[in-house]
Amino acid sequence: MTDTSQADLHPEAATLLRADAVLLDLDGTLVNSTPALTRAWTRWAGEHGVTSEQFARVAGGHGLTASALIAALLPPDLPAERVAAAQQRISDLEVADVEDVTALPGVQAFLSALPAGRWAIVTSGNRAVATARIRAAGLPMPDTLVSADDVHRGKPDPEPFLLGAKLLGMAPERCLVIEDAPAGLAAAAAAGMRSIAVTTHHRPAELDADVVVEDLQNLRVEVDGDALTIGVAGAA
Repeated sequence: MTDTSQADLHPEAATLLRADAVLLDLDGTLVNSTPALTRAWTRWAGEHGVTSEQFARVAGGHGLTASALIAALLPPDLPAERVAAAQQRISDLEVADVEDVTALPGVQAFLSALPAGRWAIVTSGNRAVATARIRAAGLPMPDTLVSADDVHRGKPDPEPFLLGAKLLGMAPERCLVIEDAPAGLAAAAAAGMRSIAVTTHHRPAELDADVVVEDLQNLRVEVDGDALTIGVAGAA
């Protein structure tokens, strides 16, 4: 592992962030899946008697898992088999609807610059949905993928990012998170990780991160032994 430098301590002054690994959110960070996600959840909500107002109030674009959303939207006394069926239904809808899922600007180049074994995707979606969207967007399948299937508690709990660091064999404090949602940024902070936020769905003032940028086109990667240096240009 590399030692923390002055650039590590003051990234806002140096416009550099150094880390040993990068943990990336998927939806809204690497891929634009919003139209597909909206169609799937709109259909699901209609089938389950959930109004658009109810859904907007609960979801709010905060990067929660499907199980967390469903738990908040359906009656608490619903039998477990009905809840499981509702979860399977939204998964099926999301896996089936990926035709207009695309990579966001700068993503292909950024991922290509990261060495193998030094990055992971950490998503609130389940593995089937994440895999379908990664493939639809034409992105490389990561060696390490942490999904909602792999954790007991999703974002904003730190468990997903801590598991990502563990699977990569990296110390949490030496990992850098790239996220678009407040829940993900809160999870990164709770895990002791620095973060870069992208403004896909939120204004800069809504994103509590070390650096806020418009998209991954604003980032550059340099590899120096065990260290990755992420150069930041055009902070939002």
